[in-house]
Amino acid sequence: MKKIIAFAGSNSSTSINHKLVEFVVSEIKGHDIRIINLVNYAMPMYSEDEEKKAGFPGMVMGLKQEISEADALIISVNEHNGSWSAFFKNVIDWLSRLDRNFLEGKKILLMSTSPGKRGGLSALEFAKNVFPRFGAEIVESFSFPSFYDNFSIESNTVTDETLLLGLNEVLSTFAHQI
Repeated sequence: MKKIIAFAGSNSSTSINHKLVEFVVSEIKGHDIRIINLVNYAMPMYSEDEEKKAGFPGMVMGLKQEISEADALIISVNEHNGSWSAFFKNVIDWLSRLDRNFLEGKKILLMSTSPGKRGGLSALEFAKNVFPRFGAEIVESFSFPSFYDNFSIESNTVTDETLLLGLNEVLSTFAHQI
């Protein structure tokens, strides 16, 4: 049994990426999985001046500790203007300043979703290129397109059978690789 931390890169109270994380976690069996909400890790906007003046916020150190204790991560990145959100970038900026290799040895299932047909694919591709710089191993990735057309929030289910089959294949591969 592996210890897995799961979260979305969004700070929205109605995050569809968080909904996707919740669904995915419900589909993975046999592992100790904990969903965290990054909003609970309050940190100021990163700047060198802030780091020099106040050091590293306790929440950054706490999040880094949680990540270091996990065997794997499930991350769903949201997309703002073709990249991940400023909120998520700020989290990554703080973590990477605290420890450049904060993802060393971590196996990651990387996902994204959006209301559009590309499913946050630009943010996903950006994350696939950036995370290995911090030591991560991207085991699997998945872009979930047209969230509101393919997912029922009421029943917490994927409504498109083909998409569900593809997602289940990704989850199976991830579970076997960790």
